[in-house]
Amino acid sequence: MGAVVGATAPEHLARARELMPRSVFLLPGIGAQGGRVEDLAPAFAPGRAGGLVSSSRSIVFAHERDGRDPAAAARAEAERLRDAAWALA
Repeated sequence: MGAVVGATAPEHLARARELMPRSVFLLPGIGAQGGRVEDLAPAFAPGRAGGLVSSSRSIVFAHERDGRDPAAAARAEAERLRDAAWALA
């Protein structure tokens, strides 16, 4: 069983992890909706596989922020988010 826990309300993550210690959390709301990867540490308490960060708009529109090729900008943003999330585990 998994759970959707919004990254825009990270104050609920610790309690959700307490109630579901081995569940995978889908974590939408990073980037355009205001959530920050750095606030998601409780989601990754059981390890890197504890959370799946969802950040569609910040990846899709990354090229608008830095003016690079859309594919390269999307890849760079996805890698940045992955590295930030993995650093929490």
